[in-house]
Amino acid sequence: MNVFVISDLHLSYSVPEKSMEFFGDTWKNYHEKIKTNWLKKIKKEDIVLIPGDICWAMKLKDALVDLEEINKLPGIKIILKGNHDYWWASNAKMIKALPPSIKFIQNNSINIGDVSIAGSRLWDTNEYNFDEYIDFKHNPNKKDLEEKIQKELQEKIFLKELERLKSSLSQMNKNAKIKIVMTHYPPISATLKDSKVSKILEEFNVDICVFGHLHSVKKNALNFGIKNKIKYIFASCDYIDFDPIKIL
Repeated sequence: MNVFVISDLHLSYSVPEKSMEFFGDTWKNYHEKIKTNWLKKIKKEDIVLIPGDICWAMKLKDALVDLEEINKLPGIKIILKGNHDYWWASNAKMIKALPPSIKFIQNNSINIGDVSIAGSRLWDTNEYNFDEYIDFKHNPNKKDLEEKIQKELQEKIFLKELERLKSSLSQMNKNAKIKIVMTHYPPISATLKDSKVSKILEEFNVDICVFGHLHSVKKNALNFGIKNKIKYIFASCDYIDFDPIKIL
């Protein structure tokens, strides 16, 4: 059994008008790129981690169109909610509706063999940002007051996510040989400076943390690495050329 990660698929089978191809050549034929690369390396018994922003659907019944495309691919898929996964429903509805090869992390942990997997979406934090690593244009129409309110709100959401992360981590198999955490938002800065999240992960003896969220990142700009025995892996699909990364 191998373990792979690929984040931020932003599938649009259910809503073709929201295709990521709008954002330029990097995203051209991205559905086909993901499928081709997936089939080259992933087998039925493998695990594929998808830490958020799975598809553009707004409701679960529509998201099932995209999730079924994932279900058709080999491997056991474990998904996490991203900030654009508006279709995400209650645990009971998710359990009932999801295709058989797809499991999810939401205030829980999943154990497969010697691997234990937990996680939480997280949110933006004032601890660090990645602006210098991203090619983007500032929106001059955004008022300073709006930005201030947004920053105050984001910190409240972030602190709630920390509690959800702790809850998920507390349910991991303490005897697992490998402990993996999925977050959607980056849990640490590009320079690997201590963060609120990194300290929590260290407390629970996590081995690997995978995440995504960021797009239009400058080529080879965010390599992250190992901090206090935890390996941090950035896996947004446009950054990794839509090719799942083998992590185990």
